[in-house]
Amino acid sequence: MKILAVESSGLVASAAIANETTLLAEYTVNFKATHSQTLLPMIDEIVRMIGLDLNEVDAIAVSSGPGSYTGLRIGSATAKGLGLALKKPIIEVPTTETIAANMYGFRGIICPLMDARRQQVYTGLYKYGPEGFVVVKDRMATQIEDILKLVNEAGEEVVFLGDGVEAYKDTIISLTKVPYSFAPLHLSKQRAGSLAVRAAFLFEEGKFVTAAEHRPDYLRLSQAERELKEKEASLNGQV
Repeated sequence: MKILAVESSGLVASAAIANETTLLAEYTVNFKATHSQTLLPMIDEIVRMIGLDLNEVDAIAVSSGPGSYTGLRIGSATAKGLGLALKKPIIEVPTTETIAANMYGFRGIICPLMDARRQQVYTGLYKYGPEGFVVVKDRMATQIEDILKLVNEAGEEVVFLGDGVEAYKDTIISLTKVPYSFAPLHLSKQRAGSLAVRAAFLFEEGKFVTAAEHRPDYLRLSQAERELKEKEASLNGQV
């Protein structure tokens, strides 16, 4: 089984190819570049480097959300286009699970934090146990204070990772009451390699869709949609 993984839910652009036993290739860039200009060339490069015919791929994994609206649209469009062209299924992996998968072997709570602006984060709580990867609290958009309250209530050691750490580090340090740490640089952000690993488990469980069925999961309305709803509510209130 070979999986092509596509990650563009945030500033990180990443592509990887993995089989059951080996991460065959991974190309990751964390820089202010436009994913629409970089993602396909990255895929082309890793395919060329390992001499892979894309028809050999069994499924395409994509970080399905939450995340940057533009980034998710680009990643989903890329995965969907490839899936339709190659007639391959799409494995939709929640972005927070992809980030948490970086911390395999950590025995406490894993708390990915993605900066969602407006003092909110995209987050969830996960851990690895004897039964494997466990979703303690599913992905959500919430205030940073609220997820830290859940972390404290869990009463276990926790590791924080994701771009939300940089945005809310002072708050994390101030409010976290359990032993905590921050993931090292090479594990702190989205990686297509981790996406491919998580996707392989979901694929084995039959959790995939056709390319035609795939849609990104934004988890909340875009800023433009929120502003429109606020404007409509304000106008309705004046009537």
